[in-house]
Amino acid sequence: MKIQKLLLVAITLVTSLGFSQNKDVVDVAIGSEDHTTLVAAVKAADLVETLKSDGPFTVFAPTNTAFTNLPDGTVDYLLKAENKSKLQMVLTYHVVAGKLTAKDVIAAVEKGGGTAEVKTVQGASLSIMLKDGKVVVKDANGGLSTVTVSDLEASNGVIHIVDSVLLPTW
Repeated sequence: MKIQKLLLVAITLVTSLGFSQNKDVVDVAIGSEDHTTLVAAVKAADLVETLKSDGPFTVFAPTNTAFTNLPDGTVDYLLKAENKSKLQMVLTYHVVAGKLTAKDVIAAVEKGGGTAEVKTVQGASLSIMLKDGKVVVKDANGGLSTVTVSDLEASNGVIHIVDSVLLPTW
């Protein structure tokens, strides 16, 4: 019964995200009602064409709630035209060149003795670990973000949904 419920939830999430291997990572995010803030930010940062390219990419995609949980005014500040370079830094900090499935991430964590480091497109690294059986991503400031849904396939990579915005050091 528990497995049936998990499968139903997974199918519902995949359907609600507009899942399709024919869609790139941007189009998958556009198809998700829970990623409207991320899509607006990607557009404001002029990263749409980059993320529509061949890749492959691994994207840690924060939900609308993740953006809402940032300190008051942060999203508005980042979306201002004069802060475009900072917005680009934040967004590219969520992208890793190459396709890393959950299986790949877990294998890297196990090989690394409990932690794996991945270099982001922004240039800095993220630390990945397992906590209570879940993949957790740690940013440069010590902030933790849990992968809530993994392995959403796209034509140019894979998306892992995370519950917090990862922040680089400025």
